[in-house]
Amino acid sequence: MSEREPTLRERRYSETRRAIQAHAVRLFTERGYDAVTVADVAEAAGVSAMTVYRHFATKEDLVLLEQPAELVAARVAASPPTQPLVRRVGGALVDAAAALTGGSDEAAANERFLLDCLRLMVETPALRARHLDGQYVLQQAVVDALGVDAASPEAEFRARAATSACLAVMHTALTRWVEEDGRTSLPELIAHALAASFGDDAVGQRG
Repeated sequence: MSEREPTLRERRYSETRRAIQAHAVRLFTERGYDAVTVADVAEAAGVSAMTVYRHFATKEDLVLLEQPAELVAARVAASPPTQPLVRRVGGALVDAAAALTGGSDEAAANERFLLDCLRLMVETPALRARHLDGQYVLQQAVVDALGVDAASPEAEFRARAATSACLAVMHTALTRWVEEDGRTSLPELIAHALAASFGDDAVGQRG
């Protein structure tokens, strides 16, 4: 069954949301997060402050990334269930990073946006707690995508433990990526960090 095409209203909503977030991240990067108000973001995006709040409940949400969780969960769900949990999760993290930072012009713009968001989250105390909330959301999405037996507490525990470990490793790679201003390939950094933590076969042979 093919996916339903978004309506015109849905497309406009998404376009407005992306534009607001892009202006917000640009202003936060140029002036500093604390120096920019929601009113500043609204003015830059050509919308009202009410419109900003309609799309983003808080100022912190303007830096929150939603797409990576969806990408990672989809790749986890598509991975062979016979593989070790760490390889399923770790491989999905590497693949999602590759999709977000690929070679096209659009991917290059996405990569810079991702880098700016991550730098803000790492360097801004007010955003660190929000980033942690996002990690919990990602963790739950991955655990759900693994499809473990919900009736087995041990299976769920193992899935959560493996997911938490992989996400901690990814955070180390993301921090390094920010420190290097994106000069090193993000998928390679994540794969390297996974191999350092779990062994060379942690992500297997990837195409």
